[in-house]
Amino acid sequence: MAVETRIMNCIMCPLGCEMTVTIENGAVTGVTGNTCPRGPKYAHDEVVAPKRMLTSTVRVNGGLLPLVPVVSKTTLPKERILDCAAALRQVIVEAPVSEGQVIVENILGLGVDIVASRSMEVHQE
Repeated sequence: MAVETRIMNCIMCPLGCEMTVTIENGAVTGVTGNTCPRGPKYAHDEVVAPKRMLTSTVRVNGGLLPLVPVVSKTTLPKERILDCAAALRQVIVEAPVSEGQVIVENILGLGVDIVASRSMEVHQE
């Protein structure tokens, strides 16, 4: 039975508690140091299936700027972030772009949309 202890900072609230997480055979068996009930859930998710938001940019044809910022609508599996970023490098959208507009639907089949995080007007000459 492999027992591991990890120290991690919780990011679920502004307190940023330093937690000690005990892991036995890949499963979280104990969490200490958290001051709110969200800590153990965060620790479990971070150990078992870490997820992250993705923020990036995509190219825009005919926009005021050459790039528009985008963000994942929800979290993505951490191990797929670089794959998603690589996929976004291939995306080109046409201006105008509206904030919240879906830029890539269901990126890499992960069930998460990539949306514009700001509007981009058409470049007028």
